[in-house]
Amino acid sequence: MPSRKFADGEVVRGRWPGSSLYYEVEILSHDSTSQLYTVKYKDGTELELKENDIKPLTSFRQRKGGSTSSSPSRRRGSRSRSRSRSPGRPPKSARRSASASHQANIKEARREVEVKLTPLILKPFGNSISRYNGESEHTERNDVPHKNTQEKFNLSQESSYISTQYSLRPRREEVKLKEIDSKEEKFIAKELAVRTFEVTPIRAKDLEFGGVPGVFLIMFGLPVFLFLLLLICKQKDPSLLNFPPPLPALYELWETRVFGVYLLWILIQVLFYLLPIGKVVEGTPLIDGRRLKYRLNGFYAFILTSAVIGASLFQGVEFHYVYSHFLQFALGATVFCVVLSVYLYMRSLKAPQNDLSPASSGNAVYDFFIGRELNPRIGTFDLKYFCELRPGLIGWVVINLVMLLAEMKIQDRAIPSLAMILVNSFQLLYVVDALWNEEALLTTMDIIHDGFGFMLAFGDLVWVPFIYSFQAFYLVSHPNEVSWPMASLIIVLKLCGYVIFRGANSQKNAFRKNPSDPKLAHLKTIHTSTGKNLLVSGWWGFVRHPNYLGDLIMALAWSLPCGFNHILPYFYVIYFTMLLVHREARDEYHCKKKYGVAWEKYCQRVPYRIFPYIY
Repeated sequence: MPSRKFADGEVVRGRWPGSSLYYEVEILSHDSTSQLYTVKYKDGTELELKENDIKPLTSFRQRKGGSTSSSPSRRRGSRSRSRSRSPGRPPKSARRSASASHQANIKEARREVEVKLTPLILKPFGNSISRYNGESEHTERNDVPHKNTQEKFNLSQESSYISTQYSLRPRREEVKLKEIDSKEEKFIAKELAVRTFEVTPIRAKDLEFGGVPGVFLIMFGLPVFLFLLLLICKQKDPSLLNFPPPLPALYELWETRVFGVYLLWILIQVLFYLLPIGKVVEGTPLIDGRRLKYRLNGFYAFILTSAVIGASLFQGVEFHYVYSHFLQFALGATVFCVVLSVYLYMRSLKAPQNDLSPASSGNAVYDFFIGRELNPRIGTFDLKYFCELRPGLIGWVVINLVMLLAEMKIQDRAIPSLAMILVNSFQLLYVVDALWNEEALLTTMDIIHDGFGFMLAFGDLVWVPFIYSFQAFYLVSHPNEVSWPMASLIIVLKLCGYVIFRGANSQKNAFRKNPSDPKLAHLKTIHTSTGKNLLVSGWWGFVRHPNYLGDLIMALAWSLPCGFNHILPYFYVIYFTMLLVHREARDEYHCKKKYGVAWEKYCQRVPYRIFPYIY
C-alpha cells in the first residue's frame, strides 16, 4: 500500500481545480483506496485533491520568484509588459510610476514579512505545523528561532527579486532606488532579527513540578530526605516507627578529606571522558540547525575504572572507608552539586538565546532548578552529557562493590550473601547496558529538552549513586537469606523486565535512526505533520511506554532479595514508579503539543500508558 505524504491536520498549499493557483488548505482525511486527500480551504470549501496537487508550505517559501497565489497582480504585470518596448527608452508614465511602483513593492514585501511571521504572532489557521498543531508557541519555542531564520533568508531572496524584476528605469534613478532598497532591506532585516530572537517566556501555569513553590521545596527537601533515609537505614531496626532517627552533629557530616576523595573521583572520570577513544556521533539538531558532536567512550571509561579499582584492591586499599564515611560522601557530593548548579546558572546569563533550554521560563528560581542553558560546554567538554552517565552511574557500581565488601567484613563472611550477589549483578547489568547503548541517551528528554541545572545535577551526582545503591546499603546491616528457588524466580522476573526494556529501547532507537530499515518494515506507523512517524505495533503497540514497564519490573527485582521484613528496601520501587508516572505525563504533554491530531489517533490505537489494561 503506498505511503501517504501528508498527515491529517497538516496545513499545506492545495491547487484550485482547473487553475494553477495554490491556496492554503488543511488536510482533513485521506482515502487509501482512491489516494485522494480531503482538504478544507479557508473559506470553508472542502474538496478532494490528488497528492500531485498538494505541496508543502516550505516549497513556496524557497522559490525565488513570486508565489502563484500570493501575488497575482505581479504575474499580470509581468505578462502585460510589452516585449517590443526598449528598456532604454521607457515612456514618461513608466518613469513617473517607477517610484510609486517601488513603494508599492516595498509595502508588499512588508506584508509578506507579516504573513510569514504569522505563526509567531497570530493564531494560525487549523493545525499549523509552524505552531505544532495550533498550540501556543511558548511550549515549543525551541523551533521558533530556526524557523524565523529560514523565513528571514527567504525574504531576502524575494525582496531582492522584487527590487530587480522591473528594469524600466533610467540608470541614475535605478542607482538611487537601489540605495533605497538597501535601506529598506536593512530595516526589514533588523525588524526580523528582533522578532527572530524574541522568545516568549513560559507562562506560570505551564511550569512543571508545581512551579516556583514546588521546585523550591524539591531543592531543599530532597537533600534532607536523602540523609534521613540513610540514617534510618543504619539503625538496628529500620522501621518508620523509629522516625526521626538520631541526628548527628553537623561537624560530623563534613570531612575535608572525604570531599577531596570525591573531587579526585570526578577528576578521574573527566580524564577518561577526554580520552580520544570511541566513535564520535552527532546529536539531534539544535534551534539554529547545528548538531553537536559527542564522543561515545562511556563503556571504555567503565573498563578503565574497573581496572583502577581492581589494581587498588590488589594494592590493599581499604574500601571500607567509603562505607564508614557514606554520609560524609553524600554531603560532599551535595555540596559539589550546589556549587556546580550556581556556576551553570551564572554562565547561562551570558549564553546566546539559541543556547537556552526550551524548558527555561525567565524565573530565576525555576531556571536554577530546571536549567537555563541546554548544552553548557567548556570547549568540547559537554557538562550535562558528562554528568549523565559517568560519575554517578559508574559510581553507583563502585558503591555497590563497596557494600559487598563491607557486608563480608561486618558479617564475617567468606563470600557475599546470595541476596547481595543478586543486587550487585542486576544493577551491574543495568549500568553496563546503559553505557554500551550510550548513543541512545542523545534522544532522551534530559538531553534535548531539559536544561542543565540543579535537577539533573543533583539527580546524576547525588541521587543516583546514593539512592540507587540503597538495597546494597540496606543488606550490609540487615542480612537476608534467599533460597535458590526464590532466587531463580527473581532472576526470571529480572530477565523479563530486561527483555522488555532493551527490546523497546532498541526498537525505538533503530526506528529513529533509519525508519526505512527493511528489518522494521513489519511495523505499523501513524504519519504526523512533523514528517515523523509514530510506532503503533511491536513493543510500542503494546503500551505507550514499554521501556518504562520494563524499568519498573527490573526495579522490583532489585528489591525482592532484601526480603519483606521492612518496607525501606522497596522505597526505590515506590519512588521510581512515581518518577516514571510523572515523566510519562511530561511525555504525553509534549507529544500532544508536537503531534496534535496524529497523537490523538495514536492514543486511540494504543490506549494503555505504562501498564497493560490500566489507563
